[in-house]
Amino acid sequence: MRYVKPKKALGQHFLKDLHIAERIAGTLDEYQGFPVLEVGPGMGVLTQYLIGKHDLFVVELDSESVDFLERNFPGLDGRIISGDFLRLDLGSLFSGEFCVIGNYPYNISSQIFFKVLEYKDRIPCCSGMIQKEVAERLAASPGSKTYGIISVLLQAWYDIEYLFTVNEYVFLPPPKVKSAVVKMTRNKRKDLGCDETLFRQVVKTSFNQRRKTLRNSMKSLLGKNFPDYALPVFDKRPEQLSVEQFIDLTILCGQWLDEAIVEDKEPIK
Repeated sequence: MRYVKPKKALGQHFLKDLHIAERIAGTLDEYQGFPVLEVGPGMGVLTQYLIGKHDLFVVELDSESVDFLERNFPGLDGRIISGDFLRLDLGSLFSGEFCVIGNYPYNISSQIFFKVLEYKDRIPCCSGMIQKEVAERLAASPGSKTYGIISVLLQAWYDIEYLFTVNEYVFLPPPKVKSAVVKMTRNKRKDLGCDETLFRQVVKTSFNQRRKTLRNSMKSLLGKNFPDYALPVFDKRPEQLSVEQFIDLTILCGQWLDEAIVEDKEPIK
């Protein structure tokens, strides 16, 4: 059997511990019957534990890996997508709900999760292995130093579990960082109750100067004339706010920005 050479440019670190691969595959056991898209299967160490349980599709950018999968996984005939996950139109690939799983390339893992977020109403579960540092950010609670933009934006729609840590020696080649397995399960939220675009803007604006209080960091969005800077929430730093508090803050910001537009006066920056 000819093996695939890991490519540094693609961030490839092939998992060689079968027990860990089986545990990752098991994160979707409760979703049997759902179509599953595996991102970056490489040589199929995770694929082998998914193919018998799920209606499985895989997407792989590396042509050498695609050739390997075609030769060694005949059950995937017609289900191997050669291309970039970040460029896929997932809505045309699946007609209903589907799950996403993978040993994700560490250099694009955050982009992968934001792509999943675009299809949040179609993806009930997303799980897999990523860099430990990123996993900690995803699952971080308010007040934590690792709590940030990606924490808030994902936790608004998903319950995120940090499942277990994975050491470097189970990969070929070993990465320079530890890894972790996470599971994101869609929560029951159907609507934020505020403008989603503004919510993202508020979250990003506040964390762009995370060491400052919101009274200072939000002036780039609200201007100096915003009348409610005396409210207690503006004494806080962004990492102190829960998702619900960010939603309330967005509603407050939206009311002021809408009023400024109606009165044809721009907030003074």
